[in-house]
Amino acid sequence: MQKPKHKDFKYFVRTLSIVIGLVMVWRGVWHMLDAIEAKYFGGELFWTGLVGIIIGVVLLYAPDRDLKEIEKL
Repeated sequence: MQKPKHKDFKYFVRTLSIVIGLVMVWRGVWHMLDAIEAKYFGGELFWTGLVGIIIGVVLLYAPDRDLKEIEKL
């Protein structure tokens, strides 16, 4: 038995809106971090990038005490 077409469309629209919402939040976070970097660190990309990587790895490691989240990279 097939699902009605309108349910597939609703699922698509809902999923698309979630994806767009996540992208917009990420874009906002990215721009805010760029503004903070420019204001407080003079746009020094190397050091702020390195610190960002270290903080990111710590945040991924802390909850489970492993790095399984990045194994697939």
